[in-house]
Amino acid sequence: MKRNAIVIAVVVATVALMLFAGVRMSRKKAGAVTIKPVGKTGSLAPDFQLKSLDGKQVRLSDFRGKAVLLNFWATWCAPCKIEMPWFVDLQKQYASQGLQVIGVAMDDSGQDTIAKFAKELGVNYPVLIGKESVGDAYGGVEFLPTTFIIDRQGKVVNRVFGLAGRSEFEDSIKKALGAASPAARASAASTSAKEPAQ
Repeated sequence: MKRNAIVIAVVVATVALMLFAGVRMSRKKAGAVTIKPVGKTGSLAPDFQLKSLDGKQVRLSDFRGKAVLLNFWATWCAPCKIEMPWFVDLQKQYASQGLQVIGVAMDDSGQDTIAKFAKELGVNYPVLIGKESVGDAYGGVEFLPTTFIIDRQGKVVNRVFGLAGRSEFEDSIKKALGAASPAARASAASTSAKEPAQ
């Protein structure tokens, strides 16, 4: 009896894996544009354009000059439900310093389900409807959640695969915010040029 249960479990796991692989392969479109995936930290985060839950087209480059926490997630992802309230708090805490959290929903639940899920969690940042091509541009989002912390110049400061501690996200956000915006650098240069030499 115990052996039969093990065999059934292995068969179910194999079928589930095959279905998952089949769905992923069917999503890939022939002739799709190849985008160089994000490499190690310090590389420029690939730009993209995705539709938000309110129907607007949003580009990552719209947020240049801000630090961005880019979170790939899904409604069925249990660890995502743990960290999303942290992102809500971090958005509140660091928005005035230039942080923008962006969520990218990578599941096929449909826009209404995603919107309801985000509302239940009190999400206070833009949620975009993800595409496989965007996930591929970021090295293939094989694990959810997957989060990228991007500095004000658009460079990746940290990549987090799976659930991490809130403090790791906060440390990376502080590092990303520390990269001065072009306007701040110009203002600082202008101020120092006006100061008399002593």
